[in-house]
Amino acid sequence: MTDTPSTARAEADQGVIDKVRKLLAMAEGTDNSEEADAFARKAADLIARHRVTESALRDVDPDQLEVAELDLGRGAYVRARFHLLAGVAEAHGCLATFMTGSRGTLAHITGHRRDTLAVRVLFTSLLSQMTQRAALERRATAAATQRWRRSFMFGFADEVAAMLQTARSEAIAATDDPASTVPALRAQDVVVREFAGERLGRIVTARPAAPAVRDGLQAGRRAAAESDVGRVRLRGRTAIGSGS
Repeated sequence: MTDTPSTARAEADQGVIDKVRKLLAMAEGTDNSEEADAFARKAADLIARHRVTESALRDVDPDQLEVAELDLGRGAYVRARFHLLAGVAEAHGCLATFMTGSRGTLAHITGHRRDTLAVRVLFTSLLSQMTQRAALERRATAAATQRWRRSFMFGFADEVAAMLQTARSEAIAATDDPASTVPALRAQDVVVREFAGERLGRIVTARPAAPAVRDGLQAGRRAAAESDVGRVRLRGRTAIGSGS
């Protein structure tokens, strides 16, 4: 069926609204004042150009299931970026998948809207921290530098995932009834995976990534231990477990 002009316009408007919401959340989620200002200015520009109303920004169901897209680019570090995203997504009750095409690697984050937004904000912050730290390292050759940086990123992602899972476990233990919270979260995981299958089709396991350099992995883990991993939130409860 062919979309009418009004339908196409409504979809475009929703895309703008989603982008504004994402920018505003990123502005609120960073401690870097320059980043916050840049995100806020981009959001303000979109609001002005597309005449986005305040009511439109408020009209969202945080429990709605969705599949959010995230461009991971291309090159030697794509799998490391996805590894980081997958760890963040899992800790927030989401499923991260990816597909590679002519545009590069596109990741999909499936979950409830409040969770996918939290994943995108935290991933953006951690990706910046990881990339900046890795860029400081040099080795004897360009190839050796690339291998070491890639390994560093995998180590960083591994440690971030472990830290977030620890925070998630602590959050579960702190609930009023941990014994019922765990089954409820597992049931939500099933719902998310089924929704991902409906929206994305058959999901298969990717081939293992190439081996990493041991000292790069260890350096990445040490760097992640010092990073800001934000806060892990359980549905309907205050977030706890901040990184240091």
